[in-house]
Amino acid sequence: MTIQTTIETKLLEALEPAYLEVINESSGHNVPPGSETHFKVVLVTDVFASERLLARHRRINRILADELAGGVHALALHTYTPAEWEARFGAVPESPACLGGGRHA
Repeated sequence: MTIQTTIETKLLEALEPAYLEVINESSGHNVPPGSETHFKVVLVTDVFASERLLARHRRINRILADELAGGVHALALHTYTPAEWEARFGAVPESPACLGGGRHA
């Protein structure tokens, strides 16, 4: 099972999201081809209704503790309630360009 699939499975089981997108952004960073080190997660769930942003991120970090302790180097989190997601029209900020040096060929 890939790291991306593991992340998706854990978040689906723990948070029952209305919307979940896990994007492997590793290719935009200074890592070998095929790496699974940099991810962007967009997650919409009612579970976040009573939580502030920091609590949401901490919750996800706990769920993905093994992955973060292993090969995942970066995890961009975009966490919303269904109402917040609707107000954004389903749009998420673009990830910034990597500043970590040249890319592998």
